[in-house]
Amino acid sequence: MALGALLATTLTVLLTGCGGDSAGHASAHSGASASSSSHGMDGMSDKMMGDPSATPAYKLSGATVVKGTFTLLDTRPPGMNDVKGTAWLAQGTKGTTVTVSLTGLKPGHVYMAHLHAQHCADDNGGSHFQFDKGGATTPPNEIHLMFTADKSGMGMTTVTNSRKTGKDAVAIVVHPNEAQDNRIACADFDF
Repeated sequence: MALGALLATTLTVLLTGCGGDSAGHASAHSGASASSSSHGMDGMSDKMMGDPSATPAYKLSGATVVKGTFTLLDTRPPGMNDVKGTAWLAQGTKGTTVTVSLTGLKPGHVYMAHLHAQHCADDNGGSHFQFDKGGATTPPNEIHLMFTADKSGMGMTTVTNSRKTGKDAVAIVVHPNEAQDNRIACADFDF
């Protein structure tokens, strides 16, 4: 019973991340692996949080690809002034594929990225993009990416969702996994 209460408390803490999102954040991950997923489970491929070895969005044949360059946000934690990177969003026959690539991160630290429904200049991206507004705050209703920075401070991962976002997911925000209200950087997609 104590373990159940601890898990419920941990889940509640994780649900409140990504600073100010009215929908909250529901990634109940321990942070042990950036490529944690439900890979191999029937019907669960959309729960995936990222795969650094997957084909990047910008290399998908026949897909429409948009790109965004990350800009630093005032909400970033100390020591994150050198973060730079790019995000790509591709839409094709397999749905939506998103790739992030960043440098200047803290080596060995775990990071999260989420698609957002508002531009970076509008409340640092505002709330998370959701396929079904007001629905679940977890994949597959939202697109989340989780990754660990390597020893040089570089992090890259790709995730695919079977649904297309259209032009409704206009930005992506990245933040440290342990401090999800400290948004580091945001990239607007160039539709």
